[in-house]
Amino acid sequence: MTQHSEIVQVEHRGGVAIVTMNYPERRNAFSLKMRLALLETFHRLHHQDDTCRAIVLTGAGEHFCAGGDLSEMTTAPSSLLDMRERISIGVRLFRLIFTGDKPVVAAVEGNCMGAGLSLAAACDLAVGSESAKLACSFVKVGLLPDTGLLWTLPQKVGAGKARQLMLSAEPFDGVKAGELGLFNQVVAPGQALEAAVQRAQKLAQLPPVTLALLKASLVRGGDSVEAAWRREVDLNPLTRQTQDHQEAVAAFMEKRQPTFSGN
Repeated sequence: MTQHSEIVQVEHRGGVAIVTMNYPERRNAFSLKMRLALLETFHRLHHQDDTCRAIVLTGAGEHFCAGGDLSEMTTAPSSLLDMRERISIGVRLFRLIFTGDKPVVAAVEGNCMGAGLSLAAACDLAVGSESAKLACSFVKVGLLPDTGLLWTLPQKVGAGKARQLMLSAEPFDGVKAGELGLFNQVVAPGQALEAAVQRAQKLAQLPPVTLALLKASLVRGGDSVEAAWRREVDLNPLTRQTQDHQEAVAAFMEKRQPTFSGN
């Protein structure tokens, strides 16, 4: 089943929802309309769609996302408060992707620049073409990295590399993105989406409650060793009581594949 809107498409393949940024004439630029459409889409998939267990984020045409829509920046916003509201939409979207209960896999082809890089880095995993072109290009247009990239880039590539990428704004390809740790899998051009869907399908077969708690632990439990062990002590007793844990144990003992219900 596929749901269409003017700028975002959602296709369901079993438990995987494929979210496609559909603005190919502008290389899927991160316009205000795109931000709002993605925000609504991810909110619905995380909070209202029980059939969705994993999400793939990709772009229509030859590119993932070329970054902010510069045509929207030719005039100044009406006020600083208006600008803050526009930026907050990207932050809310980042939080839904990064901290939402369901795992998200990016499928990156072509340009992945500026806010496009931010979106890919916000995802739990990223599969990218070796020919993809990436850059943390914000400083070149007089802006700070946004949509969570100030947090996610150092987390994924290390503080030193992140500083270099942010200050230089130099482009790099998908092979380099794999070496840096931004891409978890590097594939031939045109293969990113199918490889990302395969990864998402494997994630969709795992226990949903445990996945949600694991994502929460990775977000909130990594600031210190004490925070990490507190999450372990607080949350593992909960997972031990889930039906999915009992199903996993039973399936192991019976030498069969488990079927998880989310309970």
